[in-house]
Parts: sequence; structure tokens; C-alpha cells
Amino acid sequence: MTPTSKPNALSWLWLSAAVIALDQATKQWVLAALEPYMPHAVIPGLLNWTLAFNTGAAFSFLADAAGWQRWFFVALAVLVSGVLAVWLARTGRRDWRTALPLALVVGGALGNLIDRLRLGHVVDFVQVYWRQWAFPAFNVADSAISVGAVLLIAFGLFGGKATQAGR
Repeated sequence: MTPTSKPNALSWLWLSAAVIALDQATKQWVLAALEPYMPHAVIPGLLNWTLAFNTGAAFSFLADAAGWQRWFFVALAVLVSGVLAVWLARTGRRDWRTALPLALVVGGALGNLIDRLRLGHVVDFVQVYWRQWAFPAFNVADSAISVGAVLLIAFGLFGGKATQAGR
């Protein structure tokens, strides 16, 4: 690092690593503890642990494709993670409004990538429902991606930049 360069936000990848570790640990737990598609009430009427497998993407998008979707989503995860890592490298370390959401998305993308490479599908287990309505099952990686995306949008729209006088 040169004396005039500022530290970049790649150090935020510790958060990505933590997301990956938590995601993989919870998936190992549910694979060992739960029978596929058998709900276990956590909060009756609202939340179940239900082991499910998804060969597609969000909301089972492309799950019924002939198998090519696995490699499409592998390539997409690698591409997105690479682009976001470059973005982190160009972001100042103290710009947490950018670094935090990007690190969450990278961790989630790589967590699901590990499943696709290792198992050929993504392990999901969190099932939220209300009466007859049920949200598709998801996992820690999906949560990190969703929270990261929402934060990125929210900070982009409402976060604003600190003024020079306010620093």
C-alpha cells in the first residue's frame, strides 16, 4: 500500500466468511437432524424447520430445468462474487454502508455455491407460513443475500453521503 492510498473494504470479507461458516454449519445440522420435507414447528403457526432441496434459484426459479441450471448458477455466483469483490476493493474500508451489504451478498452467494458444487442443489430449511400461505423455504445464505440487497438499495436511496464538514 502506498502512503497516498486508502485502505479498501476487502477486510469486510471476514463477514462473508462468517456468513459462509454459519450457512454451512446450519446446513450440516439440518442434513443430520431432519427428514426431508417433514416440518418441525419452531413457532407454531409461523415458522418451521423443513429440510428441502432446491436445484433452482430463488422461489425455485429454473428448478425443473434439465440440469444445466446448476452450472449456470455456479457461473453466476462466481461472476457476481468477483464483481462485488472488485467493488469492495474500490470502496474505502470505513464506507460500511457499501461494504456491509456487499460482504453479505458475497457470503450468501458463496454459501449456496458450495452446496451446488458439493451436492448439486441448495439445502433450504427455514419455512415461514401464515395459515394457508407459505413462503418458499430458504437458508442462511439466502437471508444474507436478501438483507444485503435490501441494505444496498436502502443505503443507496436514503443513506446519503457525509459532507466534508460533517467528517
